[in-house]
Amino acid sequence: MRKSFLSTIALAGAAALALTACSTDSDGGDATADPADGGDAPASDELITVGFAQTGAESGWRSANTESMQTAFSEENGYELVFNAADNDPAAQIAAVRNFINQGVDAIIIAPVVEDGWDDVLQEAADAGIPVILEDRTVSASEDLYASWVGLDFYQEGVMAGEWAAEQYGDTETQMVVLEGTTGSAPANDRAEGFNEAIAGTMIETLDSQTGDFTRDGGKSVMEGYIANYGLDGIDLVYAHNDDMGLGAIEAIEAAGGVPGEDIKIITIDAVADGMQALVDGKINYIVECNPLLGDLVSQVVKDVLAGNEVEKEYYVEDQTFTQEEAAEVIDSRLY
Repeated sequence: MRKSFLSTIALAGAAALALTACSTDSDGGDATADPADGGDAPASDELITVGFAQTGAESGWRSANTESMQTAFSEENGYELVFNAADNDPAAQIAAVRNFINQGVDAIIIAPVVEDGWDDVLQEAADAGIPVILEDRTVSASEDLYASWVGLDFYQEGVMAGEWAAEQYGDTETQMVVLEGTTGSAPANDRAEGFNEAIAGTMIETLDSQTGDFTRDGGKSVMEGYIANYGLDGIDLVYAHNDDMGLGAIEAIEAAGGVPGEDIKIITIDAVADGMQALVDGKINYIVECNPLLGDLVSQVVKDVLAGNEVEKEYYVEDQTFTQEEAAEVIDSRLY
């Protein structure tokens, strides 16, 4: 598959989201592979009707992503957005997509809760002549059933987190527990695979790995169980698939009398505001970014697809990484 990589700073129109979500250090550079001329509103007064099937509202990242999409797909930009959040229920999300098809929308955007189970409904959309664009997460269905995908390289995020862990802790016996994302989701699968490959051959041992469903409460609950099973002294490192679960782990560690970031080191992925503040405060030790500002780029892809223009099958947005010092330098300029 062809891959187009775009820098975080190059998401078209990101400045327009200044009050709703954030970019990192921006030099105003151009994207390396933007879809052609997709950012302008349609020439006619007729709105483009788009159905957007979001996973839910499980995290700070998801909220920023939703707001980015709603801003990009506004009436002012030439759209009528039909929005549905599935509360992380795959069946409910598929039902929402079928409803979009029955409504006869012009295009459908899906941030899939899980990777599997999409073949039938995507075929129904294709049969109805409605193009589908995937956003954030991927599916295991045939590529012929969707027009394009816009998102992040979850595998590489896991690799970056694992490489830092290997460099910092790989030469000493390190007992690690993992807070997984939603079971069966692309980010959970890929972040686990990338991290595990990066720490292969090190002295980091995985004691346990359970899902916290990308939620703060889930991360706290699972971490409480880990502490009950292994004790504060039996855990050296936490790898959380997102910031919210890492923040929940912090609450559990503190409630048990431990010092997060010192007694137990924590690595997370997302770089949302609360996570970055915890990193600055020393309660998290390292964060790999996952940029939620995908709305403007997805809008460009939708308009190009509807216009019959050629688009790439995949558009990746590059992520950054942050230590405590690096987070302190940029936290005041970030908007998510």
